[in-house]
Parts: sequence; structure tokens; C-alpha cells
Amino acid sequence: MPSPFDPVTVGGLVLPHRIAMSPMTRNRAPGQVPNDLMARYYAQRAGAGLIITEGTQPSVVGQGYLNTPGIHSAEQINGWRKVTDAVHERGGRIFVQLMHTGRVGHASLLPDGMRYVAPSAVPANIQIFIGDGMGDAPVPAELTEDGIAATIQDHAQAAANAIDAGFDGVELHGGNGYLIHQFLSTNANLRTDRWGGSQHNRARFAVETAKAVAERIGAHRVGLRISPGVTNNDIHEDDPHDTYAALVDGLRPIGLAYLHIFEGPYRDITLHLRKEFDGTFILNPSTPDSFTSREQLGLIEDGTTDIITFGALFLANPDLPARLAGNKPLNAPERTTFYGGDHHGYTDYPALED
Repeated sequence: MPSPFDPVTVGGLVLPHRIAMSPMTRNRAPGQVPNDLMARYYAQRAGAGLIITEGTQPSVVGQGYLNTPGIHSAEQINGWRKVTDAVHERGGRIFVQLMHTGRVGHASLLPDGMRYVAPSAVPANIQIFIGDGMGDAPVPAELTEDGIAATIQDHAQAAANAIDAGFDGVELHGGNGYLIHQFLSTNANLRTDRWGGSQHNRARFAVETAKAVAERIGAHRVGLRISPGVTNNDIHEDDPHDTYAALVDGLRPIGLAYLHIFEGPYRDITLHLRKEFDGTFILNPSTPDSFTSREQLGLIEDGTTDIITFGALFLANPDLPARLAGNKPLNAPERTTFYGGDHHGYTDYPALED
């Protein structure tokens, strides 16, 4: 079986090793525009086999958290180009994660008159940090057929923008209770048309979005992240085993570069998807009450996955792959205030001198 430090191919991209950086929302883009601080943050972690960025909204209505970046305007594309240039200058590889939050958000984050959208008009029973406190998530507008088509095209355009900004590819966020996951779910998706009901219908939005993005920028540049059985953001799946079997069936003809699992309670689903998915397999393994650590590298050696993504340890150790390869001591992640998104509530700090 391979070593974590052996090369691996993702689409058309050869990675020097199998230790990747997990997407982690940082809430550090005032005005939704990437900035110099973000360029420095990602450049410090360019030693990752692959960096997957923080969740990035493909459209104005896709923003669910304060100060998260977008990739739907010229200013945002130019901001991201600073990031990709900085990472590439240090020899790194970087995908942007496209994250449409769907019903997850707060009205104060959107322009006046704009409403959040979702598969059905069912609010999430959650609260969102809005700068001066917490606010309830709103009742979203149910997407129409035209709205679904437009949202899919927003993702395709955002993917094209990402390539213009210098990214090596994009990851669609299909987990953690956001829009794609809402369509997959049985509590946020109450539709009875071709976008709801059966497992294949609930998987349709994920499949059609992946297909549209792949047609726009090439399937070799597209990955999908999912989280079977994860209940973040008030999401529920009555039938996760059947749902994700239907999803991978629908994805197979597209030929995506990778499937990225944020693992919940079902290792058997992980193993099934590992067997059925034809592309590179990436795993952020389940580590209840802890974080992904050195011990999880064994999941590469035993063939459970091709690549492991690390989150908190990459925040605390920007040079994480070198430390792991040299069996060097690791900085311990430090808890911080959790405001929203998927940053796991850890502080980042540099361990490298620029």
C-alpha cells in the first residue's frame, strides 16, 4: 500500500504527497473580497499536497456568514489571484471550495429585498453570528425550476471565474447542511417534483451542478465534498446509505477528479463510496471530540483513502507535511470562538518565518 508521502494524481494534477489542507471558513474577507492577509495565510501552507480553500460563495445570495469571500465579481477574482499567485510561487496547488449556503444565513447579510433560497421553504433551526450577536436563520424561498437552473449556472460561472483567478480547480461543497446537502436531505427537501422524493431525485441537484461545472472547466478540475450522516446546520437524512449510493451512481459518468468525504458516523458508507467511486478518494476522517492527527495517516497505508485532509493541525502547523514526514513535534491546536462555517473553532497562527 502507498505511503502518505508518495505522489498521487488528482485529475490531471500530480501532488507530491497525500496530505491535503481541509477547507476551513475563516471570516476574514471584509466586503467579501480576498485580501493580502489571506494570501499570506495560504502561502504559508503551500507545502500541502493540495490546499482546498475556505467556503466561497458563487453568488450574492450564496453568502451565509459574515466576511466570507465570494468569486462572482471582478474585484473578488482579482483578490483571489493574489492568493493563487502567492501559493504557486511557493510551489503549491490550490482548489477553491464553492459553497452556496442555501437556507443557512441571516437577512442582514444580504442586500435589501433579497431572500435566501433552498429546496423547500423550511427554515433551519440554527442561529448565525451577525457581528453584534446572534440571529435566527430565515424562512427561505423555495427554488423554482428557473431558480434551480440559474443557481446551477451560478456555480458553473463561479468555476470559470476560479480558473480565471488562477486556481487549479474547484471543490463543490455538498455537505455540512449547505445547499447541495439540503437537496440530498429529507428534512430540508420536501419537494414532490423531479428534485425531491426518491434518492435519485434528491441527488439530482448535486449531479446536475457537478455536470454543469465539469462541462465548463473540465471534469479533471472538479471535486465534490459530501458528509453522509452529518447533522450540521439542522440537516437530516432518513436514508443516507441509499442516498449516497444514488449520488455516486449519478456522478460516475461525469468523471470527477475526486470525491472528498467529511466523515460522520458511517464508516461503512465511506468504504462503500471508496469502492464505487472511480476517481481519487479524499477523506477527512471521523475523529469525535478531537481533530485529524498523525494517527489517521494509517488510513492511507491500509487503502481506506488516497489522501487525508487535515484542518486544525494545518492551522497550528503551516509546515505540517514537513513535520509529519520528519516525525517532528507538532504545535497543539488552540480553541477559539466559533462564529460560523467549517473552521472547527481553532485559531491559526504562523509557525514559519516569511
